[in-house]
Amino acid sequence: MPDLVSLQPVDYLVIGHVAHDLTPNGPRLGGTAAYSALTARALGLRVGVVTASGPETSLAPLNDISVISLESPKSTTFENIYNNEHGRIQYVRAQAARIDLERVPESWRDASVIHLGPIAGEMDSSLPEGFSPALLGLTPQGWMRQWGADARVFPTEWKNAEAALAHAGAVVISREDVNGDDELIEHMAHQTRVLAVTEAAAGAILYWNGDRRRFRAPQVQEVDATGAGDIFAAAFFVRLFTTRDPWEATRFATLVASCSIGRVGLDGTPTAREIKECMIEVLH
Repeated sequence: MPDLVSLQPVDYLVIGHVAHDLTPNGPRLGGTAAYSALTARALGLRVGVVTASGPETSLAPLNDISVISLESPKSTTFENIYNNEHGRIQYVRAQAARIDLERVPESWRDASVIHLGPIAGEMDSSLPEGFSPALLGLTPQGWMRQWGADARVFPTEWKNAEAALAHAGAVVISREDVNGDDELIEHMAHQTRVLAVTEAAAGAILYWNGDRRRFRAPQVQEVDATGAGDIFAAAFFVRLFTTRDPWEATRFATLVASCSIGRVGLDGTPTAREIKECMIEVLH
């Protein structure tokens, strides 16, 4: 773990468990914290991560990023099974230690963007006193899922959602997070400033100022969709902070996320060329 006293300030702080993803080709690093951190770094920001992981998980893909990993007997471990009939079936095989937000170093508490990205309900959904981001972004999927004795993940009610939604600068969810519940999506849209809803290959829908607008995704050959929503979220939060334009941020994030599904795992994080091409398309 880095020396907390000497940590330099960061522009983008993401808090949440990294995942130990079990795949047919062996385990690999995943989770919102990993995908979003690498995306924010690709967009030119100084990035920090606060997470918890076990000794079985290599954080080597994050070597160029400042990471505080709290000790844990095991990492949060997911197994995703995809099929044409049911889409993604997800299992939680292990859960890492809870993240105490008070463990975030003071030099990171005023990052321009703070992204709370839980994957397994591992932290509170509201920041304690002493945090002052310019933009607080939430991807609440980890507060909206639970699992039973068979370890299979299913949607659940997000407790304390109203307070968290009221304080957030922007929120990104997927239609899958809410089990396709349009009534719940509308309810959430009325409780927060900016709500983006990703819809896989269909693109995204943005709710802002009482308006609703759909952003179509370009057709891309899908190789691996894991992490695309996290890449969308980081690109969206960064662009929203930069431009203060939710419409532009959503279009940009939709394009960047579409690029990601053509590669496997963390290799789907955007390249400098892809970022440049997406920016050109958005601005023209």
